[in-house]
Amino acid sequence: MSLYRETVPHEGFSILRRWADRIPRGAFVFTSNVDGQFQKAGFSEGRVHECHGSIHTLQCLDACTNDTWSAEEFHPLVNEKTSELESALPRCPRCGALARPNILMFGDWGWVDVTYERQRERLEAWISLVSKPVVIELGAGKALPTVRRFSERNARGRLIRINLRDPNTSPSHGVGFEGNCAATLKLLASR
Repeated sequence: MSLYRETVPHEGFSILRRWADRIPRGAFVFTSNVDGQFQKAGFSEGRVHECHGSIHTLQCLDACTNDTWSAEEFHPLVNEKTSELESALPRCPRCGALARPNILMFGDWGWVDVTYERQRERLEAWISLVSKPVVIELGAGKALPTVRRFSERNARGRLIRINLRDPNTSPSHGVGFEGNCAATLKLLASR
């Protein structure tokens, strides 16, 4: 959590923001990342769908409520030699049980997804208004193809896939570029 808070979005985020600002309906972000980098880079909270949740939000470990809350007040202090947490663990303000990051884990039946369902609904409403969407997919893997499936389903032949290891896409979906996301976005922006 501390590392995510300290991370600065790379230049590619600024390029995407400039492109989004120039088009009539703007952009909407669909991300499996839980780090909040798009929001940090200036994308509107109302235009981001975090399909796997956010590390910057907490929920009750026991899921005693569908409420989630900001992790802003939790400042983890980790011993760098032992990798052990030295500060107190966060607690649920409702029942006092341990709190956890509001992130979808494998086999996670206790994940509180209310916020992300609202994000999904906003995304679907936005997509319904866009007649010729262009999907720019950055670094999405095949092991968990959530983002790839979303891209291929919604691009309608206008997919730009940028991926260091697996940029391939069928011609009916769009084009693929092999490379680092930030560097490839810079190259595309220069042209």
